[in-house]
Amino acid sequence: MRHPRDWQTRGVSSAVVSEIASRIVARFRWIHGHADVWPLFTDPILFRDVIRALAGPFQDVRVTKVAGIEARGFVVGGAVANELAAGFVAIRKEAGLFPGEKLLRTTSADYRGNRSQLRLQRASLTPDDRVLLVDDWFETGSQALAAKALIEAAGAGFAGASVIVDQLRADVRRELHPYAALVQSQSLGPSLDLEADGSVPEERGDGAER
Repeated sequence: MRHPRDWQTRGVSSAVVSEIASRIVARFRWIHGHADVWPLFTDPILFRDVIRALAGPFQDVRVTKVAGIEARGFVVGGAVANELAAGFVAIRKEAGLFPGEKLLRTTSADYRGNRSQLRLQRASLTPDDRVLLVDDWFETGSQALAAKALIEAAGAGFAGASVIVDQLRADVRRELHPYAALVQSQSLGPSLDLEADGSVPEERGDGAER
């Protein structure tokens, strides 16, 4: 396969991505140590531009399916699939109905020491598929790597990963190559608000580790 040519695809230049990143930072907020990315989706123009930027590096790569991890991965993944004229594949967590035969993977421990199980419908992918993984935030990469393993266990090819906020170590980022990100997490300012006693809140983001 051809790898993405950085951001120079279909007119999505580095300058355009830099401008979109600035708007993301402006709309993002921390609330009592919890990351709130939902405002990025309520602005229709920003949401459109974020989706185009996520898809841009992979426009010239053969992507047949886009995978998204529950829950916000469904929002951005479905929209990127539409942008790439590809199908969408849901990767679900433990709870909730998910009919049919499934592949399962347990994530490595997150920053709280918790593990979770991810599920993929076996019939959703074939060996002919090339799958792009899309999400809003990769922190330690435990769910992203488990999702990649599910995709490959289904016999499909992994086409890469595209994310809004990147907080990965370099070695994990290499495991998800080809890889594209719009914003580095340090651009969003301090990630934690201290409690009144000076302690760190128990959860960050929405409690869902990526």
